[in-house]
Formats: sequence, structure tokens, C-alpha cells
Amino acid sequence: MYKHILIPTDGSELSGKAVGHGVGLAKALGARVTAMTVSAPYLFAPPSMVMDTPKEYRTRVAMLTAKYLNAAKDAATKAGVPCDVVHVEHEHPYVAIIDTARARTCDAIVMASHGRRGISAIVLGSETVKVLTHSTTPVVVVRG
Repeated sequence: MYKHILIPTDGSELSGKAVGHGVGLAKALGARVTAMTVSAPYLFAPPSMVMDTPKEYRTRVAMLTAKYLNAAKDAATKAGVPCDVVHVEHEHPYVAIIDTARARTCDAIVMASHGRRGISAIVLGSETVKVLTHSTTPVVVVRG
């Protein structure tokens, strides 16, 4: 079955559920995990960070990234699951997720989805849907 599971996290509560699920799956299968987070390059920064200077932005991203990845690493450590962490800067998170799964030879991706339907799903888009659409690696979706 799966030997190496990639778990993308954005630090949200729902993403935390995916971390828990992915770590639990890895423990049950005797697999290892790589937890990852993706941040946007400064030029593609979200509006909430537009007021930051490039240096302030990098500092804030580094702080948030460490927080998200440490939470995932702690969950894996408590479960006795080997865990690597990686931060990728990319303007398209789904591409970074797929590329990381391929580069690290992950044989599964466990990630969260808000389960939006209808017009909100179309308007808001979904990194999970994009990963499902473009990835050849199996994806386990944890719904919120």
C-alpha cells in the first residue's frame, strides 16, 4: 500500500484534520510522511500582506510556515511516524503540491477540502480540486 504520504497544510483547523488523518493512515500502514506548506511569492502575496515590505513578508511567512510545519511534525512524532517537513514558495499551490509529491516520491497525498458546492466552488476554486484534476498520485480527501 502507501509507503510515503504527502500532507499539505495551511494551518487551518480543517487542514489540521487532514494532518491527523494522514498521520493516522501512515501509522496504520507503517508509512512515513512529508508535511508541506506552500506560500505565495511576495509579488503574489494575499491582500492581507500587501502592506508588508518584502523583508517583513518573508519574516511573517517564515513564522507561519514554522508554526504550521511544527504542528504537523509534532502530530507525527506523537504517533511515532517518521516525518519530514518542507516549505515551497510558488504562486500556484496545487502545482507545488504535485511537484513535491513527485520529487519526494510520495505515493499518496492526504489533503483537506471544504466541500463547497455550486457557485461558491466555481468562484472560490479549490486547490484540492486542482490537485485531484492534475495529479497522477492518489489523493485522499478529508472533508470538513
